Amino acid sequence: MSTAYQLVADSLRSAIQNGDWAPGDRLPGEMELARIHAVSRNTIRQALSQLESSNLVRRQQGHGTF
Repeated sequence: MSTAYQLVADSLRSAIQNGDWAPGDRLPGEMELARIHAVSRNTIRQALSQLESSNLVRRQQGHGTF
């Protein structure tokens, strides 16, 4: 059984791999992603952390996720 953050991470991974965001593009903010996926901001943070640890995204405090 997948957790909420895993489902969000999988969705974002698919969108990135399908070319919805080009390399270097800024992803929507945590609040916007939380609204889109109907989950908490903490869930979004966990999903983004997982993607960052697999080097799929880069997070810069105060600037966003790329």
